[in-house]
Amino acid sequence: MRRRVSRAGLRHAAATFCSVAQAGEADKKCGAFDTVTMGKYYVNNNLWGQDDGTGTQCVWDTSRSGDTVGWGTNCTWTSKAGKENSVKSYASTVLGWHWGWKTDKAATELPVRVGDRKPVRTSWEFSVGSDPGTMNVVYDLWLHAKNNADWQDRPTDEVMVWLNRQGGAGPLGTKYGSVSLDGAMWDIYQGDIGWKVYSFVRRANTIKASLDLDDFTQARVRRKLLGNDKYLSGIESGSEVFRGSGRLDTKAYSVDIG
Repeated sequence: MRRRVSRAGLRHAAATFCSVAQAGEADKKCGAFDTVTMGKYYVNNNLWGQDDGTGTQCVWDTSRSGDTVGWGTNCTWTSKAGKENSVKSYASTVLGWHWGWKTDKAATELPVRVGDRKPVRTSWEFSVGSDPGTMNVVYDLWLHAKNNADWQDRPTDEVMVWLNRQGGAGPLGTKYGSVSLDGAMWDIYQGDIGWKVYSFVRRANTIKASLDLDDFTQARVRRKLLGNDKYLSGIESGSEVFRGSGRLDTKAYSVDIG
């Protein structure tokens, strides 16, 4: 089961996003939902929206040093009529739950109870090139009401943290407010697709970030939009692509819990 919905406010012209090739591309995987395991993470060639378009996407690993990894993806997507504003794919690293558990659960150090206030520190440096097209670079946090969620358990909440958006890409729902976190201003959007989705959209694009993701869940707790009894079960990080041809390269990515 994969989910995402059309994002509003996208321009209609197709474009591309490009960057320099890195070592490891020769071993790329291009099948739908192919994975590359990298220690406690895995890279997922997630093509959940492929039925709304025609195209291909591949993923590959480039480096690993301890819990810091590098990886890449390239894709080509055209849209079916009326589906120009729908996400076609979300190549991403996964830590923990993503409709089940693929790597050793204990190694992920997830789930984490929101009320325990454990820091979830992350660092991400990436390249999207000079003409990136219609896409974003975004964290996707999955939350559940219990600490033993498995493949059949729908999340109760989802928190997205947008670092970079191009080509008019916009989040689900309507603007709820804004907040200053980790040295930047973020606009908050609220939506519902059977569970609550809150998107923190950085006002100024970046290609390098160091965050405590607990700050974003606590921003919801302070607004009484999230209970301390919920559990952060999974963390995804990658690029949602609406349309175009090109690539994204992650130079260094890590998550450290506690």
